[in-house]
Parts: sequence; C-alpha cells; structure tokens
Amino acid sequence: MSSPKVLFGFHAVGVRLKTAPDSIIEIYFDASRRDQRMRQFLERAREAGTRLIEADSLRIAKLAGSHGHQGVAARVQPVAQARSLDDLLEQLEASAQVPLLLVLDGVTDPHNLGACLRVADGAGAHAVIAPKDHAAGINATVAKVASGAAETMPYFMVTNLARTLGELKERSIWVIGTSDDAPKTLYQVDLKGPVALVLGAEGQGMRQLTRKTCDELVSIPMRGAVESLNVSVASGVCLYEALRQRS
Repeated sequence: MSSPKVLFGFHAVGVRLKTAPDSIIEIYFDASRRDQRMRQFLERAREAGTRLIEADSLRIAKLAGSHGHQGVAARVQPVAQARSLDDLLEQLEASAQVPLLLVLDGVTDPHNLGACLRVADGAGAHAVIAPKDHAAGINATVAKVASGAAETMPYFMVTNLARTLGELKERSIWVIGTSDDAPKTLYQVDLKGPVALVLGAEGQGMRQLTRKTCDELVSIPMRGAVESLNVSVASGVCLYEALRQRS
C-alpha cells in the first residue's frame, strides 16, 4: 500500500469525498470556522462516515504545508491510477470518442500544473501528459490549485516524451505544438479530429526535440504589449478552441 498523502482546501477534499470517500483516513478541520461553507462541508463528511478531527489553523497548515488550506485538510490513501495512457487511448477508441490530449513540456511549477489540470478537466480533455524529468508531479499544492481536477483528470508522466508523441502519431492523433513564431494561428487549424496540444514552459517554450516531433506548429495571436501568456492560460485558450470547434 502506498503511503498516505495530504489534500487540502474545500475543492480538493470535497472532490475526494464525492468520488472516493472510502480512501479518506481522516479530515482535520478548523473548529473556529462556523460559516455556512464549513457547515455544509462537515455535513457531507459526516454523511460519508468520515473521521473528523478538530484542529487549529496552525496544525492544519503544518499538515498541508501551506497556509492556503481554508481550514480543511485530509489524510488520504492514494487512489490507484486505473489505467495507463495506452489503456486510456484504447478505451477511447473502443467507445468511438475523439481524443483531446494536453501535453506539457517542462512545466515545473505546481501552481501552473494545478491550473492546467483544472482547465483540462473543464474543457473535457481526456488526459494530461508530461515528461517524468523537468515536470511537476502531483502534490498537495497541485491538488489545491486544481480544485478537484487532480482527482478526476488522468495525468501521465512518461519516460520519453518525444517517443510518446511518436506513438500518439502512430494512433493517428495529430500533434500540434504552440510557438510564438509559428506561421499559422490556433484559429486556422482543424481541431475537430484526434488532437494532442503541446505547450512548453513559460519563457523557454517547448524543447527542440519536442518541437521537431510535432506535426504542426501554431501560435496564439497576441495583440497587446505582452509577448506570451502563462502556460495555464494558454492551455485554456487552446483547449476551449478545440471544444468550440467540436461543439
């Protein structure tokens, strides 16, 4: 059995309560918070039969490793990743779903990763893919920022990103990278088919090998003074354009 991990914040703990309540060992809550949001949260926790422990804000902050815990933290058993990327893609194929994937190359900031998972979930992406090296893993901060999406959005960390992109192409998934100097804009490409959208870290962009592996490069039009968008904002722009086209 894997070691317990910590989730904190109403969204992250609330999604675990909804999707896998049996995996929750215990929930620590700030008894000095008596507002409606806390009362409703505790009512759901009690209905799920979860063990509740009163704690002050400092103790919860130490457990969460953050002061942004909103008065709630939980020790939970990790929910096993039920499938590999291959399994997921085969399942999509069997159910005649058109894959929409987000690939992050070199995104190391947990706040950015959490925001990317959240927007991927919102836009209906099927998975987020990142390299094992030079990338953030799922931790309590990611889960907090993701507002529950870290529990619902499959996140696959792969050993060799270029090879994985090649395998996606073999499955007829069009790999589209984003680059400031691309000749086409995002709005000039067809995103209705099987697509993997590749975004690099803010500032550095995609690594050269990743860029070469893409089938096509597109840019996000920038009309103001700033030269680039935060990677999570750029992910949202790209994924929601795909969602718009597919709708």
